[in-house]
Amino acid sequence: MATTWDADEAKLSRSSGGRIVRAGSRLVKPAGSTGPRARRRLGPGPAIPLGLQIGPALLVLTWVVGSALGWIDPRILSAPWTVVEAFARLIEQGRLQDNFVTSATRALLGLSIGLLIGTVLAVVAGLSRIGEALIDGPVQIKRAIPTLALIPLLILWFGIGESMKVTTIALAVLVPIYIHTHNALRSIDSRYVELAETLRMSQKDFILQVVLPGALPGFLLGLRFAVTLCWVSLVVVEQINATSGLGYMIDLARNYGQTDVILVGLVVYVLLGLVSDGLVRLLERRALSWRRTLAN
Repeated sequence: MATTWDADEAKLSRSSGGRIVRAGSRLVKPAGSTGPRARRRLGPGPAIPLGLQIGPALLVLTWVVGSALGWIDPRILSAPWTVVEAFARLIEQGRLQDNFVTSATRALLGLSIGLLIGTVLAVVAGLSRIGEALIDGPVQIKRAIPTLALIPLLILWFGIGESMKVTTIALAVLVPIYIHTHNALRSIDSRYVELAETLRMSQKDFILQVVLPGALPGFLLGLRFAVTLCWVSLVVVEQINATSGLGYMIDLARNYGQTDVILVGLVVYVLLGLVSDGLVRLLERRALSWRRTLAN
């Protein structure tokens, strides 16, 4: 009987932080005892609805309030309602749609070419020592040279037409795709390789079932950087002797001092960047839903 009493006392003492009271032949907890404390979960905390939109919303709110109170000179930064009017006017004239289609075509073409070349180079260098010796060095050299610094040379090679613009975007996209995909390939757990050898998998099955799924997280990370660099490069190349595109519209508005039109172009670029990054994030969550991370 004493053994049972001692065991119950020790158990209750541990669960109540060492505070127990004898009541006759019973063990009771003192008033106010709430039992074991819930362990606080480490990490960034629960997800916030529309959390990624809070920062941009605060910027827009500051812009609206500053313009309404006269804190912002309209010659320096047009008021939001003036930008909305310019936005409607450009749509009515058809200028915004035409320039948007031209810019989107250039961006998608350059992004597609850069993704294809960067992925192929990463797979070849990641799966072959000879391929790495031939490919990795030149890519690292390109990584050290800003893509925009190559524009004068690209103009001499391709002229000032569409070829130069698309090539500039493709070169900007290629590097992050290669770097992150190549790193992911070389980071695949060697135990998976040993398992594939044990199962006598063919080279094709090994690439499709082990290599590519293992490199997918790195590829998607590189894709996020690539999309951002795609729009950054587009802004620059469209202001170099272009006759169409959002960058051309912005540069033309600069010549005439049309701040509202410049802001319309910048807002469109911002929306394109946010939407494209959001699509990549969505793709990442869907494709990597099996991973348990702090983002989950």
